[in-house]
Amino acid sequence: MPHFTKMAYAKAEDMVFGVSKKPLSYGLGIKVGAGKVIPEAKYAPRPGSIQSEDRLKREFVDYITKDIIHRNVNLGFPDLQLETEWISHMGTDIRTSQEIVQMQKEAIENAHGRYGINLAIRQTIPDLREWELGLRPGRDCIRFHPEQLFECAEAACAGGADVLSVETLGGKEVCDRAVTQGDIVGFLFGMGCLGSMDAEYVWKEFVSICRRHHTVPGGDTACSGANTVMFMSGGFMDNDVQKTFSALCRCISAARTLVPFECGATGPGKDCAYEGIIIKAITGLPISQEGKNAGCAHFDLMGNLMAQCCDLWSDESVEYHPDFGGSSVACWSACLGYECALMNTASACGQAQVLRDIYMLSDRARSPESYLLAFDNAWKVGKAIVDAKGSYYLRARAAAIAGANILLDGHRKGEIGMSRRQLEMLYRMIRDLESLPDDEDVFMESCIRRYSSEMPQFDPANYGM
Repeated sequence: MPHFTKMAYAKAEDMVFGVSKKPLSYGLGIKVGAGKVIPEAKYAPRPGSIQSEDRLKREFVDYITKDIIHRNVNLGFPDLQLETEWISHMGTDIRTSQEIVQMQKEAIENAHGRYGINLAIRQTIPDLREWELGLRPGRDCIRFHPEQLFECAEAACAGGADVLSVETLGGKEVCDRAVTQGDIVGFLFGMGCLGSMDAEYVWKEFVSICRRHHTVPGGDTACSGANTVMFMSGGFMDNDVQKTFSALCRCISAARTLVPFECGATGPGKDCAYEGIIIKAITGLPISQEGKNAGCAHFDLMGNLMAQCCDLWSDESVEYHPDFGGSSVACWSACLGYECALMNTASACGQAQVLRDIYMLSDRARSPESYLLAFDNAWKVGKAIVDAKGSYYLRARAAAIAGANILLDGHRKGEIGMSRRQLEMLYRMIRDLESLPDDEDVFMESCIRRYSSEMPQFDPANYGM
């Protein structure tokens, strides 16, 4: 499998929102990364909607899909992408799920024909696999979730998905423990190594499925790991997880999120991959990002910054319900449309780089993680990944060390403030990372011994070992 060994962008300054080195065309007139930012609306049905198949279908199609499209047509927005993140119930009732996909596709085809709005839909299937039962086909003989994962991908593509995505969970059993222990080596092993191995296994098959159905393989996200740490690190009043720990976890996660693109995924990357800016710098592929317009579901300290180089701008799992301005999904999608209109107007006026810098600077110093995800520093983390020349372990470690050095340099320059405890954690992580062996086999053998003895739920066989 080929690995990225050089940056798509010669320098960070070349990156801007709405433009990618490798733009994509798909769906009904959608062109991503070709000069303008497109809103990507996400949503969730009400909890009681799973009581019957018909109710779930009505919720997704007649209420959510049509409400969002009609609001965007009413406001005069020319482009819209929808993203259906399958709820867990849909991962086991695959027949009904495929029918929902088909009905949503029919709805956007009708709207495109009637109103002329450019439309596409991303289907993000759920990863229900459980480590205790087995992550790979043939191992879970009780619930058969590994087999269902690939059946869901097949159903989504066959049903008419324009883009296929997933949030794989490989390595999370180790990462969760590592976060509670402040164990950066454990996170490196769990996300950088095990997560990468699992993503490779899944996405080789997903890319094949997508090609058979002419679906765009959109990519993955380290949401289950890096976003969990980000949420636990919280804001200025929270101190359960140090923000320097969260920042380095994000760097490690970027190395893992890169894997699906090495397997043949083309983007646009998932919005909840906050590390997407690093992926764009390496691959030149379009990315979806989320920030301030995802406040209903995500808490972060970089709500403006995340728009700096996006190609799709997204909200996050808006639960359908009535609001004063209409349905919740329609109201939140309007916010996306207006933000994209601002970015696209800036581009048309030749002021895209100015607005990009304003977005970035407004949050750059808000947290260690936002400092590392500022596009200039994100480019440096990406450069460390590609310079590591392919090894999952070495490049994830290189990303973390690069991130740590960027933070130390920024602190010395007075660009980013860090508390005493954050600095103590940062120095401890640097010591732990720099003391690790350069030999990947030695590192893997050591971690397998350690975590197999400490964690009964960790089974190396889940990763082909």
